[in-house]
Order: sequence, then structure tokens, then C-alpha cells
Amino acid sequence: MKITTTVAETRALVRELRAGKRTVGLVPTMGALHAGHLSLVRAARAGCDAVAVSIFVNPTQFGPNEDFTRYPRTWEADCALLEQEHVDLLFAPSAAEVYPVGASTFIEVAGVSDRLDGASRPGHFRGVATVVAKLFHIIAPNKAYFGQKDAVQVAVLRKMVRNLNFDLELVVCPIVRDPDGLALSSRNRYLTSEERKRALVLSRALRWVEDGAARGTMDAGQLIRGALAVCSEEPDVRVDYCKVVDPDTLEDVSDISAGALAAIAAFVGTTRLIDNVLLPSSANR
Repeated sequence: MKITTTVAETRALVRELRAGKRTVGLVPTMGALHAGHLSLVRAARAGCDAVAVSIFVNPTQFGPNEDFTRYPRTWEADCALLEQEHVDLLFAPSAAEVYPVGASTFIEVAGVSDRLDGASRPGHFRGVATVVAKLFHIIAPNKAYFGQKDAVQVAVLRKMVRNLNFDLELVVCPIVRDPDGLALSSRNRYLTSEERKRALVLSRALRWVEDGAARGTMDAGQLIRGALAVCSEEPDVRVDYCKVVDPDTLEDVSDISAGALAAIAAFVGTTRLIDNVLLPSSANR
């Protein structure tokens, strides 16, 4: 695995990887890697000739009262995991390399960026869209791999790719969970053992929604009320949002017969966690 820290050396190495018309798959990350990230790396390995991973804790997607300074950074462990997965290129730039002095250009994906997590974290997706667009520009991958757990991010980036005519395929991979159902997240490291038990209410609430849909409940409001009732079983968990929306526009839907995304965000202690489940259309049940 070759490690690069500058745009120039990364582009030079990508040119080498592309020799002989080889395809390149990109997995953007902020480090603190876990099995969910590694599932993306393996998908990229299966779908492309060469795999590039980026590790960059992006300052522009954190709000003033969020956890940028304490976001977990596990560089040596991350490198060891990526070596084991036979990653070809690890791009790990500094903030100054990504955002040169005087940088004032940002990408806004209007509408979709202001919903769900975007409503709770104003400006977050401006930072996400900008840094991902930069990575696409620097590495020019044939395919880029993201996790379904970040469903709102996926909707934002899909629209950005369409609107800006990026010549790549955005591949979305399934959520990876611990055996007890908790969706893997780098922020799970913040949870105490007791908080981790409480956090399981998110996946329980979504299972309730899934089961309700499977039984034929098409009314989104009824499904949301049931999920909130499940969440109320853990009074120390504070729900940020619980929504049933169109997975592409993130707009609320009243009926799930055409398919929908059920998504939840909640604070467990001081840690904000997200989870979601895709509900198939009634024709595909």
C-alpha cells in the first residue's frame, strides 16, 4: 500500500494505477475504521482493479459545537487494517492540502441538504459535498463506495453526482451491524457500556417499522408513532428525528406503498447516532 499526502503525488500514483485501462474504486473515510468501512473496501476490491481509500477528518462538515477535536483518530490501526485488505493507495492529506489558504469555494446541494441530518446540522452537507467533490476531482475514480447507514449523505451525493456530471458510479453498500443489531459507527467508541445497551433502541424501533410494513401497514404516520413509542422505552435516549421519507429527495411521505426510507437520529448521552432501513414497495414484498 502506498501512502500519499499531497494532491500532486496522489494524481501521479492514480495515473500509474490506471495504466492498462485498470479501473479504480474509491472509499472515502474519516478514519477510525471498523468492519463497516472494510465492507466497502472489499466491495471496491470485488468491483475494481485497484482500490484507493482516503482518510481525512474534514473540518468543514463539523459545526462549532460538534466533536471535530475529539473525533477518534486511529492512524496506525487504520493503516494496518488497510494493509491487510491489500489497498493500493491511501490518501491522507492535511487540512491545508485540501483547503489551501484563502479557499472560498464550496458546493451546496440545495433542498436535499437541508433535510433530516441537514436540518439538525446546518452546513454539514456543504462540507461533505465539497470534500467529496474534491476527492472525486483528485482521484477520478470509476466507482465510489458509500454505506447505506449514511442514507442522507448518499441522497446528497447522488444528486451532486448527477448535477455536476461526475463520470463515475456511486455504489451504496448495506449497513453492517453488530450481532445485537447496533449499526457500526466510529462514534460508537464514545458510548459507555450502559449507553451502548440503550443505543439498541434505534435498531429496535426500525425493526418495529419493518415488521409493521411487512404486516401491511402503509401509513407512514402510524409507523412513525410506533417507532417513537419504542424509543420512549429508553427515556435517557433523546430522539432528534424519526422520519419516513422518499430515499432520493428525503421529503416526507404519507404512504409507503411505493417504497420509502425510515430513518432515525438520537442522542445517547452526548453521542448522536443515526440508523435507517429501506422499506420496499408493496409490489416487492
